[in-house]
Amino acid sequence: MENFETSAIRTQTERTQFDEHSTPLYLTSSFIFQDAEDMRASFAEEKPKNLYSRFSNPNVTEFTDKIAKMEGAEAGYAFATGMAAIYSTFAALLNAGDHIVSCQSVFGSTHTLFTKYFPKWNIETSYFKAEDAANVEQYIKPNTKILYLETPTNPAIEILDLEFFGQIAKKHNLIFIVDNCFATPYLQQPIKYGADIVVHSATKLIDGQGRVLGGIAVGKEDLIREIYLFARNTGPALSPFNAWVLSKSLETLAIRVEKHCENALKVAEFLESHPNVELVKYPFLKSHPSYEVAKKQMKLGGNIVAFEIKGGIEGGRNFLDKIQMCSLSANLGDTRTIVTHPASTTHSKLSDEERNEVGITAGLVRCSVGLENVEDIIADLKQALD
Repeated sequence: MENFETSAIRTQTERTQFDEHSTPLYLTSSFIFQDAEDMRASFAEEKPKNLYSRFSNPNVTEFTDKIAKMEGAEAGYAFATGMAAIYSTFAALLNAGDHIVSCQSVFGSTHTLFTKYFPKWNIETSYFKAEDAANVEQYIKPNTKILYLETPTNPAIEILDLEFFGQIAKKHNLIFIVDNCFATPYLQQPIKYGADIVVHSATKLIDGQGRVLGGIAVGKEDLIREIYLFARNTGPALSPFNAWVLSKSLETLAIRVEKHCENALKVAEFLESHPNVELVKYPFLKSHPSYEVAKKQMKLGGNIVAFEIKGGIEGGRNFLDKIQMCSLSANLGDTRTIVTHPASTTHSKLSDEERNEVGITAGLVRCSVGLENVEDIIADLKQALD
């Protein structure tokens, strides 16, 4: 197999008659057929051919092929957003009466799917806490179909042992799905540890520049086939333009993520030394409770640092008001450093009890460390904390 960086750069669609060096944009809604037999055979899936850009498109295929290679997956399907990938994956694979076991620390919109929408179709979810992962088997029922987790989790930066969960899923014949958004395939490949499907919000580090939305699911061919059939009929496809942008972004993923991680570790070390910071969570800090697990399954610690400011919700808001250079945004994984106060923004729809359950305390700040000079990032954080 090619090295990661080479695959990211050299996986391309076939060249056209113009011999272009860089893949062109295929901004077309549909494709033509040579004759009636060509059209029949294409629709019967007897030959591989693009039929309609809701089903497939050369730009989308190139992006999907790259991520599948990076993750060590058999196949994939790309979506308009990360949440479209998560929803479509579950909707394609679950039936009424099925049950999900999930880590309690999941992205707010995923939590809403599990608690507000899936119960309408008689699909229930049981949550386990990250710190109680060793007892996950007690949540598995006869009708459990999917085991789901994020690692690192959003936004509390908990680390879950992929190898352990892969073994549990295999033992109980569950579909093991991992949201690998915070790590990217460069830092972590869950399929190596037994994951059946890996999902990403490509909007984050995969794009890396805060430009476009996108999502993807990759994994076992038979499962991806079900997801593809669901998606081609429900329409959450990734646009060719966004796929083209994301595929170009992958060419620099390795080098960008290396620098993000280098900056993030320095920021985490600074925050740990600041008197107005109660606690810092970063996977490659030795103080992280799952430091050894992070070192085992991740190449580096990622670009997200979570820290607890003294002073609760007011302390968090006060900190945001004093930030000068860093951006206040709900996005993450951008070239620009972003700070978010989840309790008053991304997770504000949750009750205090629900927030506490998933480790979102009143003073928790999530910092997505960017690619600016790290001294400038630290200087801005310092003046806001001081």
